[in-house]
Amino acid sequence: MSLADKVVFVTGAGQGMGRSIVEYFGAQGAKVAAADINADAAGAAVAGFGANGLALACNVADPASVSAAFAAVAERFGSLDVLINSAGIGSVDAFLDTPDDNWTRVIGVNLTGTFLCCREGARLMQRSGAKGAIINVSSTAAMSGEGPSHYCASKAGVMGLTRSIARELAASGIRVNTIVPGPTNTPMMAGIPDEWMQSMIKAIPLGRMCEPEEIARVAGFLASDGASFITGQNIAVNGGMAFI
Repeated sequence: MSLADKVVFVTGAGQGMGRSIVEYFGAQGAKVAAADINADAAGAAVAGFGANGLALACNVADPASVSAAFAAVAERFGSLDVLINSAGIGSVDAFLDTPDDNWTRVIGVNLTGTFLCCREGARLMQRSGAKGAIINVSSTAAMSGEGPSHYCASKAGVMGLTRSIARELAASGIRVNTIVPGPTNTPMMAGIPDEWMQSMIKAIPLGRMCEPEEIARVAGFLASDGASFITGQNIAVNGGMAFI
C-alpha cells in the first residue's frame, strides 16, 4: 500500500486537516502539491519537502485559479495520482438571518470548489493515464443537520457529487470517495461557541473530537492500493456519532 512517489494534490493545505494530510503523505514519500488561498501557509506545509513539494496559492472557488494550479502541477510533476479536497469554510448563521453573501461564499468554497478541483484533477489524471484516486471531505453535519444551513447543504452536495462522478470516472479507473468527519480539532472548530462544541462532544460515543491526523490516515488508505475496489463510498470518521 505504498504511497511513495505518488503525485498528490491537497486543497486547504495550510492548516487543519489539509495540513495534516500534506504531512502524512509527505512522510510516506509522496510528491505533494499543497494548495491554499494563503500562499505562505501552503509554503509552510511543504517546507523541507525539497523537490517533492510544491506550494500553490489557489482560490478553489475561482475556476481560473483552479486551472492555473493544476497546470502548475502538470508542469512540475507531469501527472496526478491523488486529489484530496479538504478546503472548507463555515459561518455561524441562523437560517433566517443568513446573509446572501455568506451563503454564496460557503457554497462556493465547499461545493463549487470541490467540483472545480475534481473536474481539473480528473482531466489531468486521464491525460496522464493515471488510475487515480479522488478523496472529497464532507461532514457528519450533512446527515444530522446540526450546523448552519449553508454548511450542511454544501457538505451534503459533496456526497452527491462524489457518487455521480464515481460512476462516470470508473471507466477510466479513477476512484472517488468521501471522508465524512465528525467534530475535528481544527482551527475552524475554534470559532464555534463552546456550548455548541460541548454538546457535539457529548453526542460522540468515543467521547472526544477527532484529531486531524486520524483523517489523514484514512485519506492515506483511500489513496492506496489497499482501497483498490472502493469507490463512490462515504467513509465516516466520527467516533460513532452517526452511521452512514
